[in-house]
Amino acid sequence: MNLFREVLDNIPTAAIVVDKHLKVRLTNRAFRECFHAAKERGTLKETTGCSSEEKCGEGVRCAYCPMRTLFTDAAKNGGRAFRKLIVRGGEGNVSFRIRVTPLGKYLLGVVDDAYSTEIAREMYSAQDIQQRLLPAAKSGAGTHYSFMYIPCREIGGDLPDVYEAAGETMGFLADVSGKGISAGMLSAFVKAGLDRSEPSPARALCGLNAKFQELNPEETSYVTAVAARIDRARQEIVYSAAGHNAPMLLKSALGIDEIVMNAPPISGWMPDFVYTDRAIGYSKGDILVLLTDGVTESRNAAGEMFGIERVEEVLRRSENAERFIERLKAVLKEFCGTFDDDITAIAFDL
Repeated sequence: MNLFREVLDNIPTAAIVVDKHLKVRLTNRAFRECFHAAKERGTLKETTGCSSEEKCGEGVRCAYCPMRTLFTDAAKNGGRAFRKLIVRGGEGNVSFRIRVTPLGKYLLGVVDDAYSTEIAREMYSAQDIQQRLLPAAKSGAGTHYSFMYIPCREIGGDLPDVYEAAGETMGFLADVSGKGISAGMLSAFVKAGLDRSEPSPARALCGLNAKFQELNPEETSYVTAVAARIDRARQEIVYSAAGHNAPMLLKSALGIDEIVMNAPPISGWMPDFVYTDRAIGYSKGDILVLLTDGVTESRNAAGEMFGIERVEEVLRRSENAERFIERLKAVLKEFCGTFDDDITAIAFDL
């Protein structure tokens, strides 16, 4: 039995051994990690991480316990059963397939995709962490804003941020290279590396660039970013950009201005580049928009790009930041259906 236990503990497949009384005689290490359970044996409740406060097998929820009904069915079917189960928890719903076969006087349950299940749990946690990096859904005491963030995968590489520095509203939008988990990790670094107390957008970008060099980045790793301070006293926007392809847009009574700035992205290509601040005035009622290139470069089924002209048309018809974001999201979904890149935009009512 000790040899049997040692063998099971050292295989990557999650396994559970149950007797005819539905008592768990053994779970291997992979099973305990999969179900976040500490006990190797005992009741189904003790070995599957069940959070019910009722006694195992006697509670109201026990009649609907997927593990209990699975092994009950197996006992009635010559020791064999197979089905896909869904476990609901605080990290979201996780599905897995489990197969039960007879093992002498016991029943052996094997989770076919325990590793995938654990990865799914980790992805739920990563998504939760990334959601916490986003700005508040509603504006605080500063300039009113609205934003959208649509990652093309579970984890995104765009980072929108709105915060206060020296009493003024700061807008920041970054787009990191790559997609998925690696991009998500890099965006978390950007969030941590940005000096949110620095009122100068250029100095904030220079500081972020210096910290990025400490990563000893690969040649393919880079971050494009745009930072802006809304100076209400002077009624001007102070801004700086680092290789950000999509321009800032400013809607005023005179029309829409595209604000572009030629500067390299934050990367190892030009590690000592010094970013500079520029300023442009605004009037009450204007709308400032920051975009990632995922918006303008989104393509429909025919391969046609959404383009900056469509963005400007939506902005032209929008009376405030919130309406612009709502309309842009709707028009993009109608145009593309699905997205191949992260889609992010922030709009400010000036």
